Amino acid sequence: MRWIPKAVAGAALLALAGATQAVPVSLTKLTGLTGGVVAGTAVYKADLSSVGLGAILSVGIRDNSGLLGGATGQFSGFDLDGIKLSMTDCADADCAKTAVGLSVFDFASGVVFAPGSQRAPADPKLFGTDATGAAVDNAVATLGLFDAESIAGPGAFGFLSMGDNGVIDFNLTAATSTAGLFLYIGEVGDNGEVAAGEIVVRDRGTVPEPSGLVLAGLLAAGLASRRRRH
Repeated sequence: MRWIPKAVAGAALLALAGATQAVPVSLTKLTGLTGGVVAGTAVYKADLSSVGLGAILSVGIRDNSGLLGGATGQFSGFDLDGIKLSMTDCADADCAKTAVGLSVFDFASGVVFAPGSQRAPADPKLFGTDATGAAVDNAVATLGLFDAESIAGPGAFGFLSMGDNGVIDFNLTAATSTAGLFLYIGEVGDNGEVAAGEIVVRDRGTVPEPSGLVLAGLLAAGLASRRRRH
């Protein structure tokens, strides 16, 4: 195999150098609760204008409940009522529920979900997931709305139970400027499974661009070839 030209290697290095930047965000709890008929959703807000990124392309949430609060089985872990990006600066949960959100979430194909574990006794799958238990069923989770019926049993609706240490990423449909932008996240039950500290925003999507992967592969192949020649 021939040595990869310097120009290609340089492009590959640039691609690697331009890797996704994930920035943790600090959330504050708004006053009051919201949700469905059984009002039990606490809402947290982050001012994204201060995160140091000009625009974002994805938002990630990792459960950090530490086995505290919440329920067992299908309702284990952080229970996510909804997520919203808005230019409206709210002080209370009801304001966040009614604030106009930006149409940048694709809850059908833009969600990458890694279910966490269940606390015994376990159920076939986590609440708000599809038949496989490996993806979100947004007809049940309705993640674009703060509408959860926070019941750990029959009648539950409008949220996703992520499981202990579950992770969910939302790839936005377009790069979204952080100027004057606020992120709102609904926590079902207001029971101590605080999302703060486990939320990140990124300047790229969660899946590397194919071109970047190809260039990285070329660089790796070139380095391997050079080592064999020497």
